[in-house]
Amino acid sequence: MNRRLLLLVLPLLLAVAGCTTATDDDPAPLPAAAERPSPFKDCAALGTAPTAGADAAAPRAGGEALPELTLACFTGGAPVALRDVAGPAVINVWASWCPPCRKELPAFQRLSERAAGRFQVVGVNSRDSRNGAQSIGEDFGVRFPILVDQGEALQRALNRNAIPLTLFVDAQGRIRHVDATGALDDARLAELVRQHLGLAVPA
Repeated sequence: MNRRLLLLVLPLLLAVAGCTTATDDDPAPLPAAAERPSPFKDCAALGTAPTAGADAAAPRAGGEALPELTLACFTGGAPVALRDVAGPAVINVWASWCPPCRKELPAFQRLSERAAGRFQVVGVNSRDSRNGAQSIGEDFGVRFPILVDQGEALQRALNRNAIPLTLFVDAQGRIRHVDATGALDDARLAELVRQHLGLAVPA
């Protein structure tokens, strides 16, 4: 009787052991939660210039060109050369672990909705986990395109080491202002867009 019981139990024990022991023949792991569909827009349209409104400022001399960097798009597809992002644009560097970044991201989402095709809002996710960035996008309803900069290349090129960091880029692709004052709200963002890009943000 004991032998019969052992013969019944032994295959069950071997099956259980097989679930916890890795072998070369193990199937691929299940996709991580971070591989669920991205909440962000893809980056395909970043090279298409917005239709600037009549209140756009005339081109001005000066300003620094965007750094010569190529960054991955959060949603995949072809990498994006930063200098190919068509301005006017507001570029926000952020991370999910940065409290001021989390505080201001909803304001950037509202800004992107009010841009009305006259300027672009682009995020650059810096030194972050994919899952952390994705969760923020889902929780805060962030939908604008996000580039990924795991090595802080943009911050290093600008000689800045703190985030959040926001760049205001004119239609010629030149940086008109870099803001590192902390979390920006709707009113301050609208004022900076008016002041540095010459564009009014609809209420």
